[in-house]
Amino acid sequence: MLKAIWRWLWRGLAVALLGVLLLQVWFLLHVWWYVDHNPSTTAFMERRLAELQAKLGEDAELKHKWVPYDQISIHLKRALIAAEDAKFPAHDGFDFEGIEKALEKNEKKGRVVAGGSTISQQLAKNLFLSGERSYLRKAQEAVITLMLEKMMTKRRILEIYLNVIEWGEGVYGAEAAARHYFHTSAARLNPFQAARLAAMVPRPRYFEKRPNSPYLARQTARILARMNQVTVPK
Repeated sequence: MLKAIWRWLWRGLAVALLGVLLLQVWFLLHVWWYVDHNPSTTAFMERRLAELQAKLGEDAELKHKWVPYDQISIHLKRALIAAEDAKFPAHDGFDFEGIEKALEKNEKKGRVVAGGSTISQQLAKNLFLSGERSYLRKAQEAVITLMLEKMMTKRRILEIYLNVIEWGEGVYGAEAAARHYFHTSAARLNPFQAARLAAMVPRPRYFEKRPNSPYLARQTARILARMNQVTVPK
């Protein structure tokens, strides 16, 4: 009886490990595809679209238009790196100092409230994963981040990131955000507009409804002051 139980346990473990391995292969193939093919949507966008349709009806759509890297303002690239991941051009996908600070914050709170995520990690999460905060999800995010960093250039990672991140209720990507907030194209964003959009990234739907937020104004000014110190992938 005991031997039969152990046999079933080992079989179950083998099946589980095979499932995990196949999932990693699925992620790897998609990352490989995205090296030179633009994603039309992401897991995050699909989830938000379902929420939007449940709220507004089945006809609700996302505002999203892909634009090439060279058609996005250099100011927005600088602003996002300054705001989200100053070490982006140099690191291998992880900012260990930032992760250490996040772990300390989580320990104080007694739950996962921060992740110390880099741009590469945020892209991994947005492309493929759920929005839950857990160490299991962070582990999968780390694996996908390594895939992105090994298979893509920094320019490509930033290009995809700029085109898929959320900037408001149903607003995704630099072009849609530029049109939505400033009635211009992503290519024509000026430094202030770029800093303003970068300041919104952590809570875009919140700040969309609170454009006069003092915090948003202060953060915009901070980002503006740091933008010229940023190195942008060519």
